[in-house]
Parts: sequence; structure tokens; C-alpha cells
Amino acid sequence: MNAGPHGGKTPALSPWLSLVLWVALCLGVGALGGFFTADAVRLWYPSLHKPSWNPPAWLFGPVWTALYVMMAVAAHRIGRCACRRMPLALFLVQLAFNAAWSPVFFGAHLIGAALAVLAALWLTLAATTVVFFRRDALAGALLVPYLAWCTFAAALNFAIWRLNA
Repeated sequence: MNAGPHGGKTPALSPWLSLVLWVALCLGVGALGGFFTADAVRLWYPSLHKPSWNPPAWLFGPVWTALYVMMAVAAHRIGRCACRRMPLALFLVQLAFNAAWSPVFFGAHLIGAALAVLAALWLTLAATTVVFFRRDALAGALLVPYLAWCTFAAALNFAIWRLNA
């Protein structure tokens, strides 16, 4: 039992249930992105000029799935720390930017605006990664591949924006 906000006792969330909820949240954000991406990947995205280093379409699903699971495990680990409020708030802000990118890029076809969303995502994710490292080294390390992928995604988004302006 943990002390509640008013001094009362509240039941602690089971560690497994906490992990399942974080995984569901992160994969749910991915599913939301997939909703906006599915038709655009077949109809709009192929018509765009892309750099030669654009990855094949089949790569994105497995990469994002792995990243979302690692993000969830990182958030779960931080959720078990005493000083979790600010790190988890940052995590949720970056997750909101993550959720916003696909509707802007694939849904609205606003490549430049999507780049701005991705810049905000990158900044909040970098801050989240630093804060996570300070609380739990493994949690921070679990976000490093996501930060690397977002760096690559920003470069790709920028290249597509420039090639299609």
C-alpha cells in the first residue's frame, strides 16, 4: 500500500499490470499512427521523391514495435522510482508528439509541419532520456535506440521535405 494524495492508503499497482499498461499505451500510440499511415503508404507516400537511403517500407513496422516495447519497459522502470512524476510527465509529452507525427505527415500530408513535430519530439525525448538515465541507467539506455531512430527519422523527414518542396 502507498500513501495517497490525502494521506490515505491506496493499493499499489501490480508490477506486471503496470508493465502491461505501459506496453498497451505505447503500442496504442503505434496503432494510432498506423491508422493514419496505412492508406498513405500505399497511395501518397510512393508519389514522393525520397532520398536513396530511404529504408524499405517493411522495416518500419518491426522497428517501431521493438521501440515501443523498449519505451514501455523504460517507463515501467521509472514508474517504480520514488521521483517519477517529472520523468513520466516528460515521457508522456514526448509520446504525445510521437502520436501527432503520423497524422500530420501521413494524414494531412504536411511534410514541413511534421518536421516541426519531429523536432519537438526529439527535444522532449532527449530530455526524457537524460532524466531517465539519472533515475535508472537501464531505463535511459532503453530510450537510446528510440532517440537514434528519431534522429534518423528527422533526417529522412527533412530530406523528403527538401526533395518535394
